[in-house]
Amino acid sequence: MSEVTVDEVSSECRSRFLTEEGDVFNHNAWDDVIWDEEMVTHAESVIRSNCENLMDAESREQLLSDPAKNWDGFYSKHENKFFKDRNWLLKEFPELDRRDESFRVLETGCGVGNTVFPLLQALQSNKQSFIYGCDFSQTAIDLTHQNPSYDTGRCCTFRWDITDVDFEPPFSENSLDCIVMIFVLSAIKPELFHRTVQNLVRYLKPGGVLLFRDYGRYDMAQLRFKPGKCIEPNFYSRGDGTQVYFFTQSELQELFSSCGLSKVQNAVDRRLQVNRGKQLKMYRVWIQCKYSKS
Repeated sequence: MSEVTVDEVSSECRSRFLTEEGDVFNHNAWDDVIWDEEMVTHAESVIRSNCENLMDAESREQLLSDPAKNWDGFYSKHENKFFKDRNWLLKEFPELDRRDESFRVLETGCGVGNTVFPLLQALQSNKQSFIYGCDFSQTAIDLTHQNPSYDTGRCCTFRWDITDVDFEPPFSENSLDCIVMIFVLSAIKPELFHRTVQNLVRYLKPGGVLLFRDYGRYDMAQLRFKPGKCIEPNFYSRGDGTQVYFFTQSELQELFSSCGLSKVQNAVDRRLQVNRGKQLKMYRVWIQCKYSKS
C-alpha cells in the first residue's frame, strides 16, 4: 500500500471530492481518490500478469534502438491535433508565473508546443522572460516553428535528445530558472534516467527548480497493457512503438536526490475519471514533483 500513499498532495487545484459512492457518476472526474487494499491488490495482480512474459531481446533492441523514429511517426500522423494545450500549468506550477523579472525556462519534450505557447501567452507582459523547448522529434520541432505564435524574440525550440551529454544547447550551464518535465522521463528507458536528470541539472541555476509530472504506478494506462508489451518491469511499448514507464514516489526521490536536488514536493495525484454514458470508472495515477538545486 505504501507505493500509493499520498506524501504531500497540494490542494490548490483540487475542488471535487467523492464522499458518497452513489454520486460517482454525477460528474466527469473526482480529485484525490483514496485507494483501498482491494484495489491495490487487484492492480498488483494485473501488473504481474502483463509483465510475466517480457518482450524478447531482439524485439526490445529493435524497439529501443531509435526512439526518435517512433515519435517522428507519431507527430507525422497526429501533427498538433493530439495533445491539448496545458492551460492548467500555472495552477499546478505557480513557480512559472513570474511576470516582473528575468526568467529563463526550458521545457523538455516540448512536442508541438502545448506548454511553450500557453506559457508565452501567460508571460507576455514579462519582456525579460524567455522560453526554450526541446524534443528529440525533429517533426515536432518543425511543427512548433510553423505555429503563428512562435516568436524567436521570446522563445527557441530545437531538437535535443536529453540523454545526450555531449550536445551543446543554446544556453549555458547554471543559467535556467526552471526546467519543466511533463510526461517526458517516462518515455526514456530506465537505465538512462540518472544520466538524463544529471545532464539537465547542469543547466539549472542555483535556486532553480525542476518541475515534474509523469505516470504513477498502477495508473489505468499500465493496467490496460496486454502481455507481450512489457519491455522490463513497469516499462512498456505502446502500439505505435513509443514507450512508457510508471514511477513510484520513492524511485523519484532517490533519482532526484542522487542528482543533487532537494525535495520541495513529491506527491501522488490520484483521480477518478468516469464515462457517465457507459458507466465506466477510470482510475488515473500521476506523480507531481518539485525539486530545487542548491
